[in-house]
Amino acid sequence: MNRLLYQKSLSYKGYLIIPFVFGKADNHEIYSYKLISDIGAKSQYHKAENPAKIYGSSVDNIVNIAKEHIDQHCDRVSDRDMFKHRYVFRNNLIIVSQEAGKYYYDHYLPDSLNNIAAPKLFNSEYECWCWVKQGIDSLNVEQKVRQN
Repeated sequence: MNRLLYQKSLSYKGYLIIPFVFGKADNHEIYSYKLISDIGAKSQYHKAENPAKIYGSSVDNIVNIAKEHIDQHCDRVSDRDMFKHRYVFRNNLIIVSQEAGKYYYDHYLPDSLNNIAAPKLFNSEYECWCWVKQGIDSLNVEQKVRQN
C-alpha cells in the first residue's frame, strides 16, 4: 500500500479519515481512504479501508465520500475530537491523548494503522511529544546507518 496521507487527514464525528493514493489511471491519481475510530476496535469501521467501496479523483473528493458514508452507515458518532492533538512527523502519525491528568500517545507508521506506541504515561503533552520525536529521530538515524 502507498503511504497514508496523514497530513491530509480529517477528524469527523469520532473518526479520523486518512486518504491515500490507491493507484493511477491515465496519469491521474485515484484516492482511497482508511478510518480510525475514537473508540478503537469497538467500532466496525476501526482501521477499515474504504468501507464505502467508492474511490475519488482528489483528496477533497475522497474525504467527502468518507464523510457521506459515516453519515449514512455509522450508528455511533461522537462530537468530541479525540484526534484534535495529532501531529505528522517524518510521515508518522502521532495522536496525543489525555486522561486523568496524564498524557499518552498513539503512533502509526507511514504505511500502516498498527499502533506501535510504547505504553508510557507523561505529565504534559510537551513531554509526551518530545519523547516521541526523540524516538522517531533515533529510528531514522538507525535506518540511515543500516543503509550505508
